[in-house]
Amino acid sequence: MKALTWQGKRSVSVEEVPDPRIQQPTDAIVRITSTAICGSDLHLYEVLTPFMDKGDIIGHEPMGIVEEVGSAVTQIKAGDRVVIPFNVSCGHCFMCKQGLQSQCETTQVREYNSGAVFLGYSRLYGSVPGGQAEYLRVPHADYGPIKVPNTGEDERYLYLSDVVPTAWQAVQYAAPPQGGSLAVLGLGPIGQMSARIGRHLGYRVLAVDPVAERRAMAERHGIETLDSSGEVADQLKDLTDGRGPDSMVDAVGMEAHGSPVAGVAHQAVGLLPSPLGRKAMETAGVDKLDALYTAIEAVRRGGTISISGVYGGMKDPLPMLTMFDKQIQLRMGQCNVKRWIDDLLPLVDDPSDPLGVLDLKTHTASLDEAPEMYEKFQKKQDGCIKAVLKP
Repeated sequence: MKALTWQGKRSVSVEEVPDPRIQQPTDAIVRITSTAICGSDLHLYEVLTPFMDKGDIIGHEPMGIVEEVGSAVTQIKAGDRVVIPFNVSCGHCFMCKQGLQSQCETTQVREYNSGAVFLGYSRLYGSVPGGQAEYLRVPHADYGPIKVPNTGEDERYLYLSDVVPTAWQAVQYAAPPQGGSLAVLGLGPIGQMSARIGRHLGYRVLAVDPVAERRAMAERHGIETLDSSGEVADQLKDLTDGRGPDSMVDAVGMEAHGSPVAGVAHQAVGLLPSPLGRKAMETAGVDKLDALYTAIEAVRRGGTISISGVYGGMKDPLPMLTMFDKQIQLRMGQCNVKRWIDDLLPLVDDPSDPLGVLDLKTHTASLDEAPEMYEKFQKKQDGCIKAVLKP
């Protein structure tokens, strides 16, 4: 089969690789009909390269048709249309029963002290082949896959793999008061959906991004937007009675603009041989923290910051005096996809499309065109906000 493989820093290519096969009774094989490129994939492309191996199959936002199931899989069968959550979880361990599927004790990657296995996401999360391919082996298919109707556009359901539940969790963790204000930093796919969910739930939403096309997309959904080229914290305070928003979502993460020293550190680590690079990130990694600093400065006293953008540093400097003095609450973490599906499936299935899932994709490409789409997405060219690949 064809699959998109990691070849080196800023280098991916489509290669012929062996077809996946059933390895455990709880496995399934899915023929991929759509698979999206995530902002987190860009971390593999640029920052987390020490944890990648040449030939790794990447991608963690897939859906498709079940081709085959293992003997222990009864909730789905061949011919079913399914969305595959990006985290691989068992559904029956202590963590899964707490609704913390991203911390699943059955699939935790203990070698790197990481949480649950993720599809197509480096040694840190198990090096399981990902979904930017023609076929995918799905571990723990007795629990993970989300069965969806066999009608309608893939994009109505595709984002249940990551984007929609991640954004929903981000807003739930931000927990604005009823009728309160929510500021979203970053209008990539997660920020776009977080802003729409916040508005759907009745909050006043203020969203910040430097890219005009991203602000325009958010504005189509009734979101107030700000250009991040100005003094963002001051602008947000001016718009919220001088206090700052009740809650903030940092949907940017480790690759924020405006952090030149950390940017140099990222480049240096990426040039080290992989074993040295891994050790450097595990013990002395520093993120670009401009977005998080902005959230800390802007949020009102006693407010909450929800972090959905991925961070990976171990030595990140934080303004603890300010955080303590302002009585800021922090919530964060990888999304527990299955926890939120019962809330979300009726919303994405609604013909009125209340979350605007059909207005997120900006580019469609074949699998063969994936390398060009990665470059376009990373460089924010041609208005690229969300790219969907059709194997």
